[in-house]
This record gives sequence, structure tokens and C-alpha cells, in this order.
Amino acid sequence: MFKDFTWQAFLMGLIASVVGFASSFAVVVSGLIAVGASPEQASSGLMAGAIAMGVASIVLGMMTKMPIAAAWSTPGAALMVTTGAVDGGFEAAVGAFLVTGALIIVAGFWKLLGRWVAMIPTAIASAMLAGVLMGLCLAPVKAAATAPEAALPVILVWAIVARLKRLWAVPAAVLVAVIVVMMHGDAIPITSVWPQPELIVPIFTLGALIGIALPLFIVTMASQNIPGIGVLRSFGYEPPPGRPIAVTGIISMLFAPFGGHTTNLSAIVVALCAGPDAHADPSKRYWAAISKGGC
Repeated sequence: MFKDFTWQAFLMGLIASVVGFASSFAVVVSGLIAVGASPEQASSGLMAGAIAMGVASIVLGMMTKMPIAAAWSTPGAALMVTTGAVDGGFEAAVGAFLVTGALIIVAGFWKLLGRWVAMIPTAIASAMLAGVLMGLCLAPVKAAATAPEAALPVILVWAIVARLKRLWAVPAAVLVAVIVVMMHGDAIPITSVWPQPELIVPIFTLGALIGIALPLFIVTMASQNIPGIGVLRSFGYEPPPGRPIAVTGIISMLFAPFGGHTTNLSAIVVALCAGPDAHADPSKRYWAAISKGGC
């Protein structure tokens, strides 16, 4: 395996990790807080989600020798922003995360359920995503109106870098956002910044099952897992049916008690790792997924 390692694949994995994390971590934090997490629990959930998608990328890359990269469910996090808290608080949300992971495992091993999800019309899945993402897409405009001194530099840097090198637009905007926060906010001790894992004892409620688990499962399968498999096939790979999806479900369940919401295949990150920019030889591109997981 190590004979296939190349620095080109490593660099693409690094880029994929930066793009995957920087473009969506704020959505994940917002989603966790929206369903009842305290700031400490949201921090733990963010850390758990990052480690989970890293572990999943490494495991899937080594297991299949294909550039199968995992990510957290960004559409799922956006869905949680609109869902809000349920009866039982964050403990009930964590119970819903566990149920979602279990459903993903079942979908991976039970072909009929996977086919049912795949039969959801693309227009309906896209409309579901549009509904939950619309508010997030308008957030920069609202921020520019209410806090222009903080929002406009971030938007301007994003627009300029996007014209020059689209891949680095979001990381550049995040870097500027950090600088703006440091300039306009109070000093924060490093001990407060470093996240601490927090074990949350789950509870299971009907409201969380209907309001969080089922929608999270559907949007993750329809907008992440199934398109992720499709992207791999478009680059000439034939992943083992169901098994990669089941692996993401298992890892989701392992990290859910620490606040991680859902891990899945990522269509965008997979496209970065599976393309020719990762390596000219398709058989060596799996190292981009492994490197992405490590980074």
C-alpha cells in the first residue's frame, strides 16, 4: 500500500480536507446548537464529527483502495438549523443521531431500502435542500446589512479569491473571518478554545425520531451518499455496493454519543480525490482520501 503513496495525492488530500472543513464547520456548529447543544457540547460534537469523517476516509480508502472520502452531513446540519430543539433537548437529538446511523447501516446492507431512497426524485431532494439552505445562503447579505465592518471584508476576500482560485475561496474567507473576530472580539484564553470531548447519554423520543432522525437519514442518503457513489462511478470506479455506506453508518454511531451528528460519503470531496489532479494513475488516487482523512 505504501508504495502507492505520492505527494501529489497527499496535496490533493490536504486541499480536500481544508475545503471540506472550512466550508461547513459553521453550519455544523449552528445545527448542533439549534437542536439544544450547549457551546461545550457543540464544540465536542464538532470535534467528534471531524475525527469521524477523518477515520471514515482512512478506513474506506485502505479497505477499498479507492478514493472514497467521507464528510459530515452538511445538508443534515442545515436541516437541524431549521428543525430547532425537540422535547428532551440535546440528549434526544443524540438519540436521533444514533438512530440515523443505524438506518444508514441498514440501507447499506439492505438493498431494497437503498433503492427506495434512490427513487426519491432529484427535484424533490433538491427542493428539500434548497428549503433548508436558503436561510444560510442569505446570511452573508444579512450580516453585511447589520455588521458591515465585519462581514464585508470576508465577502470581498471570498469573491476575489473565487475569481482566481475557486478551491481556496472558502478557506481564505474563513481566515479573514478569524482575523476579524480577533480584531473586534475580546481575548479568549487558549484553554477555552481547545475542545473537550463530552459524553452525552442519549434518550429516545418519538419527536426526535420524526423531527430529526428520519429527515436527517433521508437528506444524507439522497444528497450525499447516493451522489457520492455516482461521482465515484463517473471516474471509472466500481465501489462494493452498500459496504462504504454501511461503514459511514457504523462510524456515525460510534461518534454520536460525543455529539457528532452524521458521517457520510461526500460527492464534492470525492470529486477532488478521485479526479486526475490527485494522480494520473487512478489506482493510486486512494491515497488522496487517506491523506484527506489524516489532515
